Amino acid sequence: MATYQAEDGWDALGDPSRRAILECLAERPRAVGELADVLPISRPAVSQHLKVLKEAGLVSDRAAGTRRVYRLNPAGVGALRDQLETFWTRALEGYRDVADPPSEETS
Repeated sequence: MATYQAEDGWDALGDPSRRAILECLAERPRAVGELADVLPISRPAVSQHLKVLKEAGLVSDRAAGTRRVYRLNPAGVGALRDQLETFWTRALEGYRDVADPPSEETS
């Protein structure tokens, strides 16, 4: 089993500001200033949250002149989706086992 890491995607999403940043980036790539303009947090705070999201593999960035433009990292977000799909599948199988138990054959 993998060990716990502070930069784990699920841990990174535990903060509401980081989730809000991800929601904004899901709409389109943005620079730090653009994110700070639409969120109730300062530019330095946005930068710190982006650092955590980047370390967790959920966002990537590229230089655009003097700015850095951030976007969702499809591989990182896809990994979270795969994990969530696994959880969902297991939950549905557990529900099915409880709701529709196998019938016992009697002789």
